[in-house]
Amino acid sequence: MQEHLQDHGTFKKYLIGFSLSLLLTLLAFFLGAMHPLLIGVVGLLQAWILLFLFLGLGKEQWNLLAFLFTIMVTLLIVLGSIWIMYHLNYNLMMDMHG
Repeated sequence: MQEHLQDHGTFKKYLIGFSLSLLLTLLAFFLGAMHPLLIGVVGLLQAWILLFLFLGLGKEQWNLLAFLFTIMVTLLIVLGSIWIMYHLNYNLMMDMHG
């Protein structure tokens, strides 16, 4: 039972993570209208806080590698789908203009 409790973060760590997440959410809400790129930067910072402070992703090496592999596969599927749709649209619209 004691080993299971040691795997989790401390109350201080959770409180810091919650406070930073709340601050970044409010920052994105109020400053996001000024510059759209700011929303992406704040979102990446918030994702980092959630993954490492709440989920404890960096504690074990295999856990981090599995997460990075999941991100890689997801990006491959999403970017590949966008690439296919762009070229499909380009090839279909080429007959209409030519």
